[in-house]
Amino acid sequence: MATRLGLSLPQTHQYDIGRDVPDVARAAEEIGYESLWVFERALFPEPATQGLYGMPGVPWPPAYRGLAEPLVTLTLAASATRRARLGTSVLVAPLHGPFQLARALGTLDAASGGRVVAGLGTGWSLDEYAAAGVAPFEERGQVLDEVLDVCRAVWGPDPVHYEGRLTKIASAVVAPKPARPIPVLLPAFSKKSLSRLIERGDGWMPVAMGAEQLAAQWQGVRDLAAERGRTEPLESVARINLRYTAKSYDGADRAPFQGNIDQIVTDLAAHAEVGLDEYFLDFGDAPRDAGELKDLAAEVYSAARAAGV
Repeated sequence: MATRLGLSLPQTHQYDIGRDVPDVARAAEEIGYESLWVFERALFPEPATQGLYGMPGVPWPPAYRGLAEPLVTLTLAASATRRARLGTSVLVAPLHGPFQLARALGTLDAASGGRVVAGLGTGWSLDEYAAAGVAPFEERGQVLDEVLDVCRAVWGPDPVHYEGRLTKIASAVVAPKPARPIPVLLPAFSKKSLSRLIERGDGWMPVAMGAEQLAAQWQGVRDLAAERGRTEPLESVARINLRYTAKSYDGADRAPFQGNIDQIVTDLAAHAEVGLDEYFLDFGDAPRDAGELKDLAAEVYSAARAAGV
């Protein structure tokens, strides 16, 4: 059985969002991609007040400047497609009011016929937390837990009841309901986040940065699940951040997924051997426009399938 492949949608500044998102989504589905993905960066501090991922002195990439809002982007893609799953990798859940986020995801799932996959994380940008005004950065784990609670309540049967720190629902009808239970995927690596994944998540969402590393991480997740007595299977979907170059990258420092189509597909085949359910490709801001993104996506997909991925 072929590995499921997905594609990230065009959210970066070089695209015309209203025109290019439906166009790329439609083309990706026709090519054969089984899922479409978005991620969240709410703002781009200028001048920078914090390094990338909180690392001092590491600049934010230009691709994060002016990134389109993720759920609006997915809604545009939903209207142009019929089969592809619609995923977030990831939404920074504590930047959103829990009730409104649950409502938005539930409505999108209902409208798309049950295609939403909710990848939720806590993020790292102090500036984004300050701008969102939902809760302090220091409370991000607690807010994510409340988001998970509220989603389960709001997506469940009416009347909905919930009593939390941020959200209080005395007794209410909340509709529309999702077309089916929305899977919640979590990018977990720390001890606390891994516990949350095993106890509360439907699947794991890592970033693929080397086949051996990914295999070891996946084994660790499964071992912990067995240790904790989890019986439900965990879905596994890996993000692949491509560093595409038209010519082969022959430097000794070549990172996984850095280089031309052949090199990318070679790396993809190695990662597919790890056995995760799905891998999706993010070209970042390397394509000049939607036409080039569609061409590259088609070329990678064709070469991957020819290589047995």
